[in-house]
Amino acid sequence: MKRLFMLALLASPWSLFAQDVMFRGNPEHTGIYSAAGVPRFTGIKWQFHTKGQILSSPAVAGDTLYVGSGNHCLYALDLATGAQKWLFQSEGRITSSPAVSAGVVYFGSYDGNFYAVDAANGKLKWKFQTGGERRFAAKHLHGAAPASETMPDPFDFYLSSPVVWNGGVYFGSGDTNVYALDTATGSLRWKFKTDDVVHAAPAISGGTLFVGSWDSYFYALDAGSGKEVWRFKTGEDPDIHNQVGIQSSAAVADGVVYFGCRDSKFYALDAATW
Repeated sequence: MKRLFMLALLASPWSLFAQDVMFRGNPEHTGIYSAAGVPRFTGIKWQFHTKGQILSSPAVAGDTLYVGSGNHCLYALDLATGAQKWLFQSEGRITSSPAVSAGVVYFGSYDGNFYAVDAANGKLKWKFQTGGERRFAAKHLHGAAPASETMPDPFDFYLSSPVVWNGGVYFGSGDTNVYALDTATGSLRWKFKTDDVVHAAPAISGGTLFVGSWDSYFYALDAGSGKEVWRFKTGEDPDIHNQVGIQSSAAVADGVVYFGCRDSKFYALDAATW
């Protein structure tokens, strides 16, 4: 029997977004939003069943809420009532958080495609095929037996959430690459290869893109060209791989880039010169 997962919206006033909407609010991921927030809980305003696990954070643009589901669908819901406006069916789970810009919704799917759909009606504008999605995998993962068996990490839940900046949309992939696509056409601007899965959401500040990989490196890339500016090595765990790799998404403020790592450390690096 399928479990039903529901998305609930609290009964509280919301101010509507007029600008680009993306994970953690802006390309720098500072988490600053234009809405007033929820002053107090007053009960459930509405609920909507997707019939799939919801790991995607919703994006709100105008009077519409956009959210992905484990049932392979991206939903557009009326913000006031929770009524479905449209759904878009992909061929895989949608665990990334969508970005909305200039009337287009951008998101990735476990089917290995990155999508751009019309925010008003859900019609496909373009899609881009990556090298395919997968979770981080290793031998003897978390000490599991047999030690010789390679298995995917059950805690690698999310796909990379896109960031929109300067006419481009940027995201990481399970094929180990960071991608930059043209927002209008979906054509490839550049890609940068790391040595393992990239499921963190990139942050962009001052023309530099910041993102971590499961290869244990944190990267600063020129957002215009994809050229490496610098990289920073975090910890290793070569035996059971329990404390290795970067899952979290960075935030940039006042010239410092902040991120957490599975090596149990939290880092603050000089964004320009590390």
